[in-house]
Amino acid sequence: MVLTQAVETRTDSALFELSEEARDMREATREFAEKRIFPNAEEWDAKSEIPEEIIRELQELGYFSMLTPEEYGGLGLSMLAYAVVIEELSAGSAGLGITVSVNNSLVIEAINLFSGDEVKKKYLPKISEGWIGAYCLSEPGAGTDILSISTTAVREGDHYVLNGSKLWVTNAGFSDLFIVFAKTDKEAGRKGMSAFVVERKSEGLTLGKPENKLGIRCSDTREVNFVDVKVPGENLMGAEGDGFKTAVGILNGGRIGVGAQAVGIGMAALDASIKYSKERRQFNQPIANFQAIQFKLAQMATRLEAARLMVYRAAALKDQGVAHHREASMAKLFASQAANYIANEGVQIHGGYGYIKEYAVERYFRDARITEIYEGTSEAQQMVISRDLLKDRRAESSRADN
Repeated sequence: MVLTQAVETRTDSALFELSEEARDMREATREFAEKRIFPNAEEWDAKSEIPEEIIRELQELGYFSMLTPEEYGGLGLSMLAYAVVIEELSAGSAGLGITVSVNNSLVIEAINLFSGDEVKKKYLPKISEGWIGAYCLSEPGAGTDILSISTTAVREGDHYVLNGSKLWVTNAGFSDLFIVFAKTDKEAGRKGMSAFVVERKSEGLTLGKPENKLGIRCSDTREVNFVDVKVPGENLMGAEGDGFKTAVGILNGGRIGVGAQAVGIGMAALDASIKYSKERRQFNQPIANFQAIQFKLAQMATRLEAARLMVYRAAALKDQGVAHHREASMAKLFASQAANYIANEGVQIHGGYGYIKEYAVERYFRDARITEIYEGTSEAQQMVISRDLLKDRRAESSRADN
């Protein structure tokens, strides 16, 4: 099987003029995905791993440091260019796409946007040189309700002592550092959470076994445990008590990344469905001739393009330094739902063949499901969106009454 080039599903929007650098990155990434990722994606999925040689190759090409500023050795891409790249990587393999996305939008962005110069100078160059990071927020008793985390960080002289466990940590198995959120003051609510950079070699840090997942199987996901782990005080990100602000702020970028991943999955599923519908014959003609199939493709393409535009808009707003938390949640919500719809219809178009692993659409169907769960569930996104809408509407109502 070959990753198809259905150009009608890969168009630019005049509303979002891509820079020459972004267009070049998109073309280079698409070529890399078609040659090195897609042909091996089924094997990686079956083995639940990404070969180290591919990880190293991506590092050498700069994909693991796309959002690192150039002064620290990274590519310094805009969020819009980054979203385009994640889209293309995810079309080849959603598991690989999220592996790269986490290192950029969660780890690098956390350090770059919410740490002091000391932490930046210490770790951003190392990431550009080959270090990989992971993001530790969720716990057995704390998912959407991040204030319920129970991991603690107690100050002892010039260091902190961490104790607790984190779940669903992407990249954990081969990470060199972890962004860890912990309670530094249990009674201070939002002001009682802090964030730290913790190195993998730290004594007392252990990993659980890889999770046996439904989709994105080639990405590494594990539990990370901290037992009396000593973290230098200088590895505190920002000030003590800034952890909640950091977590919420970083999730906006993470949601754009997951939205781009969802667009990539949807794009691949639509491409595969167009190709199959032209090749599969029933009643002496390609099934693409049947209106039932045509209407499915039309709905799939429309939702894909709408999702892409929403993701690009959120990314563009972030690049402009404009508040974008509502737009990021909208993009993530719609794109993830669109990916699941497109993948589901893709399986339906393939019929029985869509249910076997010989056809990639089966993998897209499984991979799409997680996009409605991580980086905030669809329900959580609707909470963010509705609260923001009601806040604005109350202000408008007040103005109208006056």
